[in-house]
Amino acid sequence: MQIKWFGHSSFLLTSDVGTRTLIDPYYKFLGYRMPVPIESDIVVVTHNHGDHNKIEAASGNYVLVNEPKSYSCGDVRITGFKTFHDKVEGKKRGPNIIFRFEMDGLTICHCGDLGHLLSEEQVQAIGKVDVLMIPVGGRMTLDGTEAAHVMRQLQATVAIPMHYRTKALGFLGRLVFAKADKFLTAAGTRSTLDVKALHVTPQHVADYAGTVTMQYE
Repeated sequence: MQIKWFGHSSFLLTSDVGTRTLIDPYYKFLGYRMPVPIESDIVVVTHNHGDHNKIEAASGNYVLVNEPKSYSCGDVRITGFKTFHDKVEGKKRGPNIIFRFEMDGLTICHCGDLGHLLSEEQVQAIGKVDVLMIPVGGRMTLDGTEAAHVMRQLQATVAIPMHYRTKALGFLGRLVFAKADKFLTAAGTRSTLDVKALHVTPQHVADYAGTVTMQYE
């Protein structure tokens, strides 16, 4: 399978048979711009905030995935787990859904705007993860240290940071989000920089073990 990052929390997962799963689409956000429209078979929304739910950025006869339940879409199986955007059970920023994707013999997990560490029950329900997309920028979500803790909770082989400060962000974005450095240090693992697309198979996922940062497309 292939993973591409469109900045912020938006990714495109493409399975070996060509099923395209677009996660947390937006139009423009603090300097980021998506290359819309994006042809998609599945569109996933982790929570109903404007920088994550612009499904109009997708084109095609896609399946919308936006609830904490199970979905089966061709060769892709998806399960949503109810979480929160903050540490007070959603009272500040509302609910959030962690989505687990099973495709091509791999387990991929996108945490949305997770704002808290996981309970033991949540860890058991989600299970071990091959590839984890996790917010690390703090303030609105987990910070770098907390994200590294969740990475260990889920025993992720590969962790891809998202929702953090990059050079593409304007002045406000640089004020709001922290860089990924704190997460990379706290994770304490090998980091692969400047990856435009990540191609992963069950046989070779261990080759990327640790943290992988991706170029904004």
